[in-house]
Amino acid sequence: MPEAAAGWRGRWQGTRQRLGQSLRWRLMALFVLLAVATVVVFLSGMQQSMRGGGWRELARPLVAHYLDLAAADLGTPPSIDKARQMVQRLPLRIQIDGPQVHWDSHPERAARARRHGRDDDGAEWQSRMTADGHRVTFRLVPLPHERRARGIGWATLALLLLLVALAWRGVSSLLRPIEGIRAGVQRYGQGDFSQPIAVQRQDELGQLAGQVNTMAADLQRMLEAQRGLLLAISHELRSPLTRARVNAELVEDGEARDALLRDLGEMRDLISDLLDSERLTAGHAALQTEPTDLAALLREVAADDAGQPPLQLDLAAELPLLPVDRSRLRLLLRNLIGNARRHAAGTAVVLGLQREGEALALTVRDHGPGVNDEQLARLAEPFYRTDSARQRRTGGVGLGLYLCRLVAQAHGGQLHIERAEPGLCVKALLPLH
Repeated sequence: MPEAAAGWRGRWQGTRQRLGQSLRWRLMALFVLLAVATVVVFLSGMQQSMRGGGWRELARPLVAHYLDLAAADLGTPPSIDKARQMVQRLPLRIQIDGPQVHWDSHPERAARARRHGRDDDGAEWQSRMTADGHRVTFRLVPLPHERRARGIGWATLALLLLLVALAWRGVSSLLRPIEGIRAGVQRYGQGDFSQPIAVQRQDELGQLAGQVNTMAADLQRMLEAQRGLLLAISHELRSPLTRARVNAELVEDGEARDALLRDLGEMRDLISDLLDSERLTAGHAALQTEPTDLAALLREVAADDAGQPPLQLDLAAELPLLPVDRSRLRLLLRNLIGNARRHAAGTAVVLGLQREGEALALTVRDHGPGVNDEQLARLAEPFYRTDSARQRRTGGVGLGLYLCRLVAQAHGGQLHIERAEPGLCVKALLPLH
């Protein structure tokens, strides 16, 4: 029960937070409050105006005198026939209780009051005593126009609510382009510029949608120019880099030669990673997929791996084939395993494959010291390294996890990085369809 109550409180707080952040729901609440306030003010004003002027106080002595005359006119003992005639002429309910006469002009009202646990029907009343001990009670009966007034009040309330609903529908129509702008901004933020925001109207929101489209087109041109420049530079660097490596091979053996070859190898890997990252931004267009047994692929990678410590496999049985690009998956695994070994501090690295719902989860986990929250949120960013002061030969250039994320996204999946306590667990979710 406490867990259920806590769950309800959490859901209620989440709903309240979402409503508080929604312009649509705040406007609706404003309209409802406006309608309720209008009805309350209207009814209160009408009630006060009907009660104003002191008419009740002015009429009270006249009514009392008239009831004295009416009681006397009924006679002693009170006449039921005269009482019936009086009820037919006037909006009255007459009750007679005494030693000889017991009569009620409206017995159904008394029965209804008893069903509701009341002694009377709530109408205003006065009573008179006759000389022979009979008590005559006079009560006002609502007139037909009073019942119509109540109906008019409810109809007024319904009309006000209808007007609020119509106003809300109009406001929703006015704000509908905001949904399209929000969805378009999300697409642009994810790098998808294929579908511009539809300009539905020529008002301020339509102008805003057009301006956002213009900004997105400028961003797309800038990114394409940047990618083109990066690809051109990377391609142009490969030829002189290859010549430099060939010339370095001719240098006599020694520490200087080893350092030069190592630096040239890092430059080669950096250029390859840059080219791969730009190709993978094209998504499925960069893939050459074929049905693949991922468990067998992971066993092949583990068998070919000569690093230390050796990999530990945790593979589920009877997993379905998955259409993947084998070379890209090998790139992903190589980067994940290398990254895990750099941070594992000699501890075990576990390579796993499990089914999670409608996806296969490929995981690489180390048991190293891990990272803090700020570093965890940025690990898959390009050129980000947890320790900017360390040397690249020990920490890489910061493209490994970024490339892994691109490979997972190109296959329609996602890359998640989580703390495993101890260490880190990097999970690539690859959808089954």
